[in-house]
Amino acid sequence: CLELAADNGLKSIAFCCISTGEFHFPQKKAAEIGVRTVTDYLNRDSRIGKVVFNVFKQGIMTYIKDSLDNMRILDITISQL
Repeated sequence: CLELAADNGLKSIAFCCISTGEFHFPQKKAAEIGVRTVTDYLNRDSRIGKVVFNVFKQGIMTYIKDSLDNMRILDITISQL
């Protein structure tokens, strides 16, 4: 998804936490997977300048922030609706 966005000239992308609500995928695991996947990609390709994790619940926002802190990444935005 990130590579496809970059290949099409996008400079930013937003992700929502799909399946962590209605389908009860574990929020902490989703945060860890999402943050790890995005940071791994950004470490090898700099064409995407901004990534937004769009969250609906405080819990997953906390897990994402914790995952970002653990990876020492500060340039990813978290927005809450």
